[in-house]
Amino acid sequence: MWLIILQTVLIVLVVAIILMYLFGYGYLFSGISKTYLRGRSTAYIDDGKLFSSNIIKTASPKIWEESPEYNKTNLPKNIVDDLVQSHTAAFIVVKNGKLMHEQYWNGYHQLSHTNSFSMTKAITVMLLGKAIEEGKINSIDDLFSDYFDEFKTKGFGRSLTLKNLAQMEAGLNWDEDYKNPFLPTARAYYGRSLRKASFSRRFKENPGERFEYQSGATQLLGFALKKALNQTLASYLSEKFWIPLGMEQNAEWSTDEEGMEKTYCCIHSNARDFARLGQLFLDDGKVDGEQILNLDFINQMKTPTEKSEEIYGMGFWINEDNPVKHYYFLGLQGQYIIMIPEHQMLIVKTGSDHNLSKNDRGRPDQVKFLVNEVVSLFK
Repeated sequence: MWLIILQTVLIVLVVAIILMYLFGYGYLFSGISKTYLRGRSTAYIDDGKLFSSNIIKTASPKIWEESPEYNKTNLPKNIVDDLVQSHTAAFIVVKNGKLMHEQYWNGYHQLSHTNSFSMTKAITVMLLGKAIEEGKINSIDDLFSDYFDEFKTKGFGRSLTLKNLAQMEAGLNWDEDYKNPFLPTARAYYGRSLRKASFSRRFKENPGERFEYQSGATQLLGFALKKALNQTLASYLSEKFWIPLGMEQNAEWSTDEEGMEKTYCCIHSNARDFARLGQLFLDDGKVDGEQILNLDFINQMKTPTEKSEEIYGMGFWINEDNPVKHYYFLGLQGQYIIMIPEHQMLIVKTGSDHNLSKNDRGRPDQVKFLVNEVVSLFK
């Protein structure tokens, strides 16, 4: 009797597994092994080692110069409480190009690599700007279908431009839910093929009509970039930014099984090197007097669009309502690189905030809180 029951259970399991693969849900097994069986409910900042990756190489590391006031000012209780409650890993403040404050929690330190999550979207847009500057892409208004012919027959997709992708106005049928394992973001994160995950999505409206934040848009942008550059995006990022910026460490960019970078997320690096990306924008795209990213393109990135109701540009979230204006890279679970031009200041925070509040017109409340408190503290 027990043998029959066991055989029946095994047959049901085998059939279920076969059906999951037939219907395109085989990636769930990868998600289960990388997440649920490790006691997690979703992606997390230390999961880089579980995925294949391309290396973003550095060459001549530059160590951050410390301000004479470095770590001489203790963070007040309200900031510390906020950082602790949001499970912060790293917190850095830079002013006038020098480290003012640096602090780590929960066993993390200067060399710890954590997942950038969607901060990578802005980095992908940076690569677009560089590729246009170098003539490898003709224009930000290029049609995506000029790079991939199959989109010429995709209805709304025929008119999709690279600018639509950068501004989150793609019109894709893509539900941006990270916790539901049956939706497209999980398929992209855990699946074997980013091309299948993103190219299979249909369009629900004409591109350029409406702002909707979608990881699939930045992934499509990554495919156009890779085709135009004819090299890995990690190697291009290394050549054009990681090496010129003097990053302290190599970084890793998670890929699918075909070697395509997850251009909507997943660069694993340390907080100090993330800060160098922010400093590049405070310095208007210059490093040691050399312009490594076109200033006009930078201004496009940080100019809020009308359709986003003035909260998003190209890869950047923007807050011009706050008395202290700022713009920032934003990643899942509270990863930030925040630039505050008026005060020549930037803030980097990484961590694992699974309950990130976004009541500030779709922007995290914590960003505005940190900007206002840190600027006041380090006047």
